[in-house]
Amino acid sequence: MIIDCSKYSGKCSCGHEHPLETRMVVVEYGALHRFDEYMSQCGLTGRRTVLYDTNTYNLPGMVHIPADREIVLEANGLHSEKSLIESIVPQLDNPQVIVTVGSGTLMDFARYNANSLGIPFVAVPTLASSDGFTANICSVVIDGHKRSIPMHAPALVVTDLNIISGAPMFLTVSGIADILSKHISLADWLIAHLVSGEHYCERVAILAREAMELMNRSVAGLLRGEEPDFESMATAQMYSGLTMQMMGSSRAASGAEHLIAHLVEMKPPRFESAHGIHGECVGVGSVLAAEEYHRLASLGRPRARAFEPLDEGWVREKFGPLADGILAENAHDVLSTFDPQRIVDVWDEIVYIISQIPSAEELAGTFRDLEGKYRLSDIGIDESLKPEILDISSAIRNRLTLARMRRVLDFGE
Repeated sequence: MIIDCSKYSGKCSCGHEHPLETRMVVVEYGALHRFDEYMSQCGLTGRRTVLYDTNTYNLPGMVHIPADREIVLEANGLHSEKSLIESIVPQLDNPQVIVTVGSGTLMDFARYNANSLGIPFVAVPTLASSDGFTANICSVVIDGHKRSIPMHAPALVVTDLNIISGAPMFLTVSGIADILSKHISLADWLIAHLVSGEHYCERVAILAREAMELMNRSVAGLLRGEEPDFESMATAQMYSGLTMQMMGSSRAASGAEHLIAHLVEMKPPRFESAHGIHGECVGVGSVLAAEEYHRLASLGRPRARAFEPLDEGWVREKFGPLADGILAENAHDVLSTFDPQRIVDVWDEIVYIISQIPSAEELAGTFRDLEGKYRLSDIGIDESLKPEILDISSAIRNRLTLARMRRVLDFGE
């Protein structure tokens, strides 16, 4: 499949423009054999630096892209940390375009540095484990805190299914979880729109739902014992990433469930042993959020209570050395920007939105049947932390989610 991204960009009925930097997305078997052709079609010329890590460079069947400068980073210990990303700049050798061949971490190395240098970059995914390949968001650890920073999206994405299909199945299942988690993120976004007037675009939401539908069909086939539909699964990832470009943020693709993954990466006190790749952690987060949201819907209409800032003592207890950053993130709390009574007034609509989310049991069952992760213990978190984990994770990012709204609601429990 070749996706012409121009059909998703431009003026929208929501009243906003949806500019897309990505010109073309290729999802085909043998796509790397036509790499230079796709580059030419997108007008991408000039001195080319190609970035690999030791794993991706040595993948079976890898077609090495013609390069003026080739860099192979050591995969062991490679992670999206600002100082590590910036340290490779001298090796880039003044390119006019950066091509990166790898997974989400390596994409951040290219995305961040291409943005700094003011040049385009091209993504060659080797996994279908997350939806960040077509996004314009760079997820970087800065001073111990996970930050999502708007940056360049790739001008071209070339996905060779010969490479994707050779990845271990647990990585494919991670990508499945990342897409199915959109049940939570889309619900959070629509609820935020209802209660606070946050901008919402149905065109973007439709594309996110199309990604979920593609993935649902692929999962149904897997569970019937069919061969994996790598084209559909990879395309679902690409669609989801395009929603981030269209919105200029991860709003349609990241809600309360994604903050569990950030918690794992930040490792505050009591979470030091947490582990797992992004999609796995997001999948566990989606099960937790689904369980809590359906529970809230069953409790009846709540009462509003006055907004109070996060207690500094609580933040310092839960986040330890990360507390100052958390307090700064929440200094202008989104909960203070609207009347909490508004949540109560639209509670029936919120309950309906929640009813469209699969149950926690259904999501957990899907991940379990795919031999994926679905429990806190699966990602190295003590199950005893379950009652408070959504409170803690909600403080990581000042984004309006139903999990965060619980601070201004009284259910009489």
